[in-house]
Amino acid sequence: MIYSHKLQKYLAAFSLSVVLAGDLVITQKAPPAFAQTVNLSIGNAVTFSCNDSETTIKAKNGPRVVKGNTAFYIGYQQVSSNNKNPVTIRFNSGIKSWCRTDYETTNDDGTGYGLYWDGANVLYGVYSSTGSQTGSDFRRFATGRWLSSYGSGGGPKVAVIARINPANGQVNYATFLTSKKADNGQTNSLVVQNLSWNGTNLTVQAKSWWTPRGANTNSMTCTGSSPYQYTAVFTGDLTKVNSALALTCK
Repeated sequence: MIYSHKLQKYLAAFSLSVVLAGDLVITQKAPPAFAQTVNLSIGNAVTFSCNDSETTIKAKNGPRVVKGNTAFYIGYQQVSSNNKNPVTIRFNSGIKSWCRTDYETTNDDGTGYGLYWDGANVLYGVYSSTGSQTGSDFRRFATGRWLSSYGSGGGPKVAVIARINPANGQVNYATFLTSKKADNGQTNSLVVQNLSWNGTNLTVQAKSWWTPRGANTNSMTCTGSSPYQYTAVFTGDLTKVNSALALTCK
């Protein structure tokens, strides 16, 4: 009887511990998922306005970079039937922090199609340009940088790379990145495909039509047909190209 009584008490205590353990498993919260981080995004330009919500802009699947609750988007506004202007916007927890539509407001058919963000203070935007027009454009940010303007001619789409202050969207400085026709020296097409940042230099990978520019901005001598796969390593302030390489070019 003594052993039977002790056994009953043991079994009751064991049953209670199983119930409590079961409750603990049921009520324990799952650990929070880590927020997505996207440092680089380059793609097709999409249209949106500063009045659009983050949900609306995100649904367009255009270029965006994000860390935690902060996200940047880039694209363009269709301001007339034949004119686009670039737009760049920041959201914090779905609330607009800033939106900039004043980088280029001329008749140049400009868009934004790429972003790189280190998650802190380094933010680069990639924009397109089809020529120089009267008014405010990226030239005012490119004075003293590697290429200060679109160059001669007009029509071919080239790139503009801008270093942006993530806190307010102000462009600190920018450079044009173009190719150059060997026959007449006019500007030819170039499209950025990738950016990488090592803390000091910005490496740009692009598709360049005839002919890519060397580090000294002069045309390379190339064989074969264009476009060429082109890599330029910029100093972080975009004043200098340390090296420029293109397949079958020298």
